[in-house]
Amino acid sequence: MNILHVASEVAPYSKTGGLADVASALPRAVAARGDRVAIVLPRYRTDPARFGLARRLGSVVVPLGAARLEVGVLEGRLPGGGGPVEAWLLEHPAFDRAGLYGEDGHDYADNALRFALLSRGALAVAAEKGFRADVIHAHDWQAAPSLLYARRGVAAAARTVLTIHNVAFQGLFAPSVAGELGLGAELLHPEGIEFYGSVGYLKAGIVFADRITTVSPRYAREIQTPEMGCGLDGLLRARADRLVGILNGADYDTWDPRRDPLIARAFDAAHLDGKHACKAALQRELLLPLRPRTPVVGAVSRLAGQKGTDLLCEALEHLLPERDLQVAVLGRGDRGLEERLYDLGRRFPTKLAVRTVHDEPLAHRIYAGADLFVMPSRAEPCGLAQLYAMHYGAPPIVRATGGLDDTVVDFDRISRSGTGFKFAEATAGALAAALRRALVAYQHEGEFADLARRAMAQDFSWGRSAERYRLIYRP
Repeated sequence: MNILHVASEVAPYSKTGGLADVASALPRAVAARGDRVAIVLPRYRTDPARFGLARRLGSVVVPLGAARLEVGVLEGRLPGGGGPVEAWLLEHPAFDRAGLYGEDGHDYADNALRFALLSRGALAVAAEKGFRADVIHAHDWQAAPSLLYARRGVAAAARTVLTIHNVAFQGLFAPSVAGELGLGAELLHPEGIEFYGSVGYLKAGIVFADRITTVSPRYAREIQTPEMGCGLDGLLRARADRLVGILNGADYDTWDPRRDPLIARAFDAAHLDGKHACKAALQRELLLPLRPRTPVVGAVSRLAGQKGTDLLCEALEHLLPERDLQVAVLGRGDRGLEERLYDLGRRFPTKLAVRTVHDEPLAHRIYAGADLFVMPSRAEPCGLAQLYAMHYGAPPIVRATGGLDDTVVDFDRISRSGTGFKFAEATAGALAAALRRALVAYQHEGEFADLARRAMAQDFSWGRSAERYRLIYRP
């Protein structure tokens, strides 16, 4: 099969979150099974020399409504293990920005144009390259219009797949863009691409995809409910026979403590001394006191209400004064939540370190150095951080939602089972209780080491998920 992926971010070229990791690892895992795979994404400000990208095509003309836009194309091979994946990065002034989607907490005003250009441009470049796609696989709202463009005759023979990574982000724009960008003004009605008076890019993908996937089995059920469907639950229920949840995998080529060049010392489940060295190195890096028996709780996350950052702040208000622990937080997001964390850090400088930057190497060192990891999400379609944390021997503390519930088994001291700690209610009290339970477990050194080893033994590699996608790709 020839499979064309379209995504707005792909690691290591560009990344704001887990979408980039999935859009990198899944194509490589499928290609390793013998299919020809290509992926199209915006260049943004990616350095061509760093990734060996080259120009082999002249400019490609992309029709958008009445307009004809020229894009350049940088070509290369997607880095990483697995099979070979052709990467085509689209160059256009609309993508040459400081951010991927916006700046200073505000989306770019022309995002409708930018991602229509990605979606239609992906099909134009594939045609120019002679890549006859059997399957077009679009990721999230930014790439969803590619399925509509395909159905309108650009690649009508291709089978189409939409993956919803987060239904809360839908790409809603003024109705005028339907005609301006060639999306089909005649489709501007509730059975088409209209969504409460707007054009819905994600809705367009749901309507026109042959198959719809999301990133965990539980999330596939959740998004069909009014509570979690963000207004699309009725449409998703209507298309339930086309919808399936496939758990994301973890890219163990990149995230593996046995051979991670970004951490202080390699380790595995049989040799946890290396993890102890990583903990000490993390404490030094974050200017926390070197206390080997003080548990370090890590958090690597977008700072937002959906991620439960406010719940974490409130729980820490109670736990930091009363408990012997250290907390390392890495992430950016809501300015109010950032400041709230900084305020806690100023009040408890020996217990809380906060870094509001994008720092992938530091993320690796937090996973490696943390004893525990916290993810109190109100909603979490799949989550990759908990998979990485388990692989690095940091049992996660998670709310039982979406992929967190699918991947973490609650600790039971009596049966000596479990891989982490779960709580049900999205409240600071429930989170604090789960954190206290984890801190008590940490005091039982032998039992906790067994818990960490069980977590490290879990296998969430991409192989099984890739096979499920290949079944969906077939006619």
